[in-house]
Amino acid sequence: MKDRNNNERPLIHQLLENPLSGQEIEERSFAVIDAEGAGHPHTAEQWQVVRRLIHTSADFAMSELIRFSAAAISDGCRALQAGRPIYADSNMIRSGLSVARLQAVNGAYRRESILCHVADEDVAAAAKQHGLPRSLYAIRKAKESLHDGIVLIGNAPVALLELNRLAREEGIRPALVIGMPVGFVHVVESKDELLAGDLSAIVLSGRRGGSPLAVAALHALCGLATSAGNLSGACHA
Repeated sequence: MKDRNNNERPLIHQLLENPLSGQEIEERSFAVIDAEGAGHPHTAEQWQVVRRLIHTSADFAMSELIRFSAAAISDGCRALQAGRPIYADSNMIRSGLSVARLQAVNGAYRRESILCHVADEDVAAAAKQHGLPRSLYAIRKAKESLHDGIVLIGNAPVALLELNRLAREEGIRPALVIGMPVGFVHVVESKDELLAGDLSAIVLSGRRGGSPLAVAALHALCGLATSAGNLSGACHA
């Protein structure tokens, strides 16, 4: 059907005539992902994370690139249930994380529970003085909050390199690291080093990554950490 300007009828009219809520659209999207991703090698709990990454990126390569350490799901869920601090390497992650989702797991979570120092003046000054990325000094500043916390890295591979050093040389042990920096310099190496260690981690191997994917992974864990989303007791293993 064409409008008065002799153009095709705008497609939005199809939705207006056959309404679908945002929730219904999401459910249909996940149904497509489940159908097209059938035969994947992941556990039911891991698939909840993978399908959320696919939903965020529309990229089924996520299923092949994702790596889980043995206790990543259970350790991450327990940390969320305990209300442990969350460190983000970018303010995009800090802004993108849903406090409502976090509070559904533990009501004590607040926006202030999500730490990000990359824009702090002292961090910027140290980076300028030494000619190194701000992400290095930002994660150092958060060092005391990293132990038993959750670390999300979706932007800065240098932050992941420094976290790997803190774990090896200073005994800092996050409950879970979501390692998904994106790019071309230090990216693959930082992820490989994380995987070679013994921290609980969810890692997107290779060059792909990004803050939206790190956020998506934690949101999936929030679902698993609630009673409704907890599949086969994964968070209580």
